[in-house]
Amino acid sequence: MQADLKWLDDPQTFRVNQLPAHSDHQWYLDYAEAGQQSSSFTQSLDGQWRFAFAKDPQNRIKEFYAPDYDVSQWDLIKVPSMIELNGYAQNQYTNIWYPWAGKIYRRPAYALSPDDLQAGSFSQGTDNTNGSYVKHFDLNESLRGKKVRVRFEGVERAMYVWLNGHFIGYAEDSFTPSEFDLTPYLKDTDNILAVRVYKHSTASYLEDQDMFRFSGIFRSVKLLGQPKLHLEDLDLKPRVTDDFKTGIFNVDLKLQGQDGQVLIKVFDAQGNLIVDESKAAADRVVVHDIKVKDAHLWDNHHPYLYQLFVELRDQGGQLLEVVPYRFGFRRVEINADHVVLLNGQRLIINGVNRHEWNCRTGRCVTMADMKQDMATFKENNINAVRTCHYSDQIPWYYMCDQEGIYMMAENNLETHATWQKMGQDEPSFNVPGSIPQWREVVVDRARTNYETFKNHTAILFWSLGNESYAGDNLVAMQEFYKDHDDSRLVHYEGVVHTPAYRDRISDFESWMYLPPKKVEEYLQNNPDKPFIECEYMHDMGNSDGGMGSYIKLIDKYPQYVGGFIWDFIDQALLVHDEISGQDVMRYGGDFDDRHSDNEFSGDGLMFADRTPKPAMQEVRCYYGLHK
Repeated sequence: MQADLKWLDDPQTFRVNQLPAHSDHQWYLDYAEAGQQSSSFTQSLDGQWRFAFAKDPQNRIKEFYAPDYDVSQWDLIKVPSMIELNGYAQNQYTNIWYPWAGKIYRRPAYALSPDDLQAGSFSQGTDNTNGSYVKHFDLNESLRGKKVRVRFEGVERAMYVWLNGHFIGYAEDSFTPSEFDLTPYLKDTDNILAVRVYKHSTASYLEDQDMFRFSGIFRSVKLLGQPKLHLEDLDLKPRVTDDFKTGIFNVDLKLQGQDGQVLIKVFDAQGNLIVDESKAAADRVVVHDIKVKDAHLWDNHHPYLYQLFVELRDQGGQLLEVVPYRFGFRRVEINADHVVLLNGQRLIINGVNRHEWNCRTGRCVTMADMKQDMATFKENNINAVRTCHYSDQIPWYYMCDQEGIYMMAENNLETHATWQKMGQDEPSFNVPGSIPQWREVVVDRARTNYETFKNHTAILFWSLGNESYAGDNLVAMQEFYKDHDDSRLVHYEGVVHTPAYRDRISDFESWMYLPPKKVEEYLQNNPDKPFIECEYMHDMGNSDGGMGSYIKLIDKYPQYVGGFIWDFIDQALLVHDEISGQDVMRYGGDFDDRHSDNEFSGDGLMFADRTPKPAMQEVRCYYGLHK
């Protein structure tokens, strides 16, 4: 199979040879590795890669992936990083408008008519910058002789992959992992991994988030080997009985490889063994309905986690793989009075929306950044986070499990400028809408989000996306979640623009920035859904005043869940000003980017260097009233 540039123009081509999404578990050779969280099955490819930039597809370097192509004189670029922040392309911040608005005429494929393919829209786009990456590597001894895949944890936006001159696959969806099997073409030494990343494809219509518009390999790249018997997918579904005293342990395992034995063990936080099951290896192994008496329930105040270990052994009993995973027992539901309950008690959300951001590296955030953010949450009584408006780095979900932070896990979806023009609803070329050719790509984004993060106790709500209007394709996303997960609620705000879909989309009445008086009007009028502000208290400038008017509603109306402040941290970049000789923060519009939404990127409770703004005091005070 050969790569085709026309895939950039086709919303129906969004993954080629990409492995199916699966749970985010890590596997280790033995318990010693698991304890150190260092797996001999993993080889990092982060670091320096050879790199060449092209301003458009026509100027791309063709056949750079050939084994005999000399890239020794190419530039070096750090992976992970953003292409724009390495000086190759224009920094641009825009909120609603697509980056090409007012410069290049484009409409989404099939949006104006079933015959309107918009051929060449991106494959011939003069604004479609791209980067060619090359990495030479030898395979670690521990991976030789094994099946090996490569995992890209985040790439903006459309990616073609080759190994040793052979085309491997294609992927979009910038913020979820993409995996490809390298085994058929992999050598022990002298491997050449080649990746071409395009800034734009039809996926650009689906990723119109309020953010800087970057491109490149911005999260880690890893090689993952698997032993002869391997756990491919882990599906935990812990339940709680109606009296909230007993946990019900359920797990489904999907295995690959030879015959052998599966051992499933669960320990409580004190180290007591509470589940001990042994099964013969098969494609699917199931353990269901094991009662855990006097179960400790998980919540923000007591984020109690149990420890699961899955052991895979060969027929002789030798340990081949061990998979650890921590999980909690909790129940989320809406009662007959339309009140959201967690473990039988009313749930109150003191939340924030959080972009992944670092003022020096853009969307390349570090563990130190995440730990600091978590500490800020704790200091200021923030108990919930909406992953706006994409899937975050995998470690963040584990941290929320451990720290008891409630999560609204949002799909990587926003199509704002396809339906809103100059502040008015005008969905003449809205996607995904109800257009058949755009259905599978958005359902796939829901599937990937679900399959990757389904085991995280902290996730109470799935969110279909952000500001993408509504239509049959959003219904299909909703149905996917409901078909696969009855343990969580589903959220979507954009249906307020299309009331005809209200009964088929979202378990919540969800609004953005609805004034307290309007919220109260809804709550006083026999509400049939709980109310949540998925964005409120827009923290731009000297803002956050009047927060108390929202917080008072919590005491008056049990159907009021609370909300998520927009937003947690400024999007600004620290640069050295040549005139003043000082390091300064620059926002949208400060990079000669036109069009731009300028300082609208500065709407966080913290400055981009993670210094809290005065508004954080307001948050700490009011969120402290309902800890």
